[in-house]
Amino acid sequence: MFLNVLAQTTTDTGAQGGFSFSSLLLPILLGLFIFMMFRKQKKTQKTVQEQRTQMVPGTEVMTQFGLFGTIVSVDQEENKAVLELSPGNTATIHLQALTKVVTTSPEPAETEDAVVPDDASSLTGDVPRDRSNESDETPVDETPDETLKRLDRENKKDN
Repeated sequence: MFLNVLAQTTTDTGAQGGFSFSSLLLPILLGLFIFMMFRKQKKTQKTVQEQRTQMVPGTEVMTQFGLFGTIVSVDQEENKAVLELSPGNTATIHLQALTKVVTTSPEPAETEDAVVPDDASSLTGDVPRDRSNESDETPVDETPDETLKRLDRENKKDN
């Protein structure tokens, strides 16, 4: 439909020799395209420059081909970096192969007082099982050795 309107406008104004908006449409779109292209290129260059400033010895990085390593040294003149992939193993790569600076978030330290449930009720949201039929001598907190001894006693009672 838009092409039909554009064609009618062109034929009508072409016969009269007047000015038409459609004659400006192509240069405007071309200018907009070029502007967006340069803007994207500038933004990409800025992010690459920020990454280059972060890539100093001791930084953990990822390469384009998926290797993770720690930067040992960087040679800006020859565009080379030496990565330590594992203790004692190094690789020399081109700086453009370094794509990402790996930032690890610190894991929360586990406390020694962490209570581990004895059943899956805490995971499923079920109500804890009824312990009314079990013997009253069963301690709530017992060591594995005490548990084995208690179970042996209970088995002897049953036999």
